[in-house]
Amino acid sequence: MPTQASAPSSRRLDRNLLSGWLFGLGFVAFIDETVFHQLLHWHHFYDKATTNIGLVSDGLFHAFSWFATIISLFQLAELRRGGAWNKPRWLGASWMGAGVFQLYDGLIQHKLMRLHQIRYVANVAVYDIIWNALAACILLAGIAMIRRASGATHEADGARR
Repeated sequence: MPTQASAPSSRRLDRNLLSGWLFGLGFVAFIDETVFHQLLHWHHFYDKATTNIGLVSDGLFHAFSWFATIISLFQLAELRRGGAWNKPRWLGASWMGAGVFQLYDGLIQHKLMRLHQIRYVANVAVYDIIWNALAACILLAGIAMIRRASGATHEADGARR
């Protein structure tokens, strides 16, 4: 049972997870939008209408990614000012957020909702497999980093008692 003294520490760790997760999600969404939408012109966020609507949807998607990134950085600054930043846990959450976004994009937006495909080619399955396998690897790496950071935190707490 957590004591009252340990409760703020638990909240700090949760804020590390939220900030890191938002950063990873926002950063990877920004990379996706910049590279695949703007530079390579493989697709737009919404491809079921005109090019102009696709461009507007890209703009909204870009704004979302930057809002998530900026909010996470404000949270990170607050954590650092308060001496509550847990870098390994935050980085793990960043990787987890990146993997969650990419997996959501690949499975939900590409396949279930069919908002767009990764690329409009005859054999899109190759792109889908690579996209989703990479997403799963990033997500699993983030989870492993968080678990390792949590184990180190528990060991440190045990050593202090």
